[in-house]
Amino acid sequence: MIQLRKSNDRGHAKHGWLDTYYTFSFANYHDPKFVGFRDLLVINEDRIQPGQGFGKHPHENMEIITYILEGELEHKDSMGTGSVIRPGDIQRMSAGTGVIHSEFNHSQTQMVHLLQIWITPQQKGIKPGYEEKRFSTDEKKNRLKLVASPTGEDGSVTIHQDVKLYVTLLESSQKVEHLFALGRHGWIQVARGGVKLNEQILEAGDGAAISGEPQIELIADKASEVLLFDLV
Repeated sequence: MIQLRKSNDRGHAKHGWLDTYYTFSFANYHDPKFVGFRDLLVINEDRIQPGQGFGKHPHENMEIITYILEGELEHKDSMGTGSVIRPGDIQRMSAGTGVIHSEFNHSQTQMVHLLQIWITPQQKGIKPGYEEKRFSTDEKKNRLKLVASPTGEDGSVTIHQDVKLYVTLLESSQKVEHLFALGRHGWIQVARGGVKLNEQILEAGDGAAISGEPQIELIADKASEVLLFDLV
């Protein structure tokens, strides 16, 4: 079964400095049909104005992945980590027992466009941690590249949950396939472009929950960037 989550059906908030779309229930937005999916709790698509951002705020017991589509995001946290992440980078912050961080658009002239992803951890109360890795365009071109996993395999960042995150950059008419082990589920998020998912049409901003499908095929009808979560 494939359940579509169309871009225009997502929650939306505009705060002047921040324009954000909520795939799942978040903050003041609530949709009882979309309160996360399996261990995937949040996919927020944020556009942050130049020089603006989220001031210091706390998190705990959450695996937070930041994926940049355009621009530069500056991160600072109470663990002493400071970094500027750009397209191609994957940032993982394990909030664990508690962490305070801030996120600002590093540029004074260009907007930053990103996906912020929250995954519930397998275990609460772990020591907070941070990891960041860069993946080249060639690594993701017309193939599913593993960028986050519970074991850190294939050079991926390590997350504290049985979830694997893949990214692909598909050229027009190119395709990728993915096999799900028995009992596992999937979530597709189209970041850019448009694809056909097992005969279903998805455009930029669309998502899809996948259950009971042993195999999926993604075919791009234009240059596309797609995230695939493989979940228990």
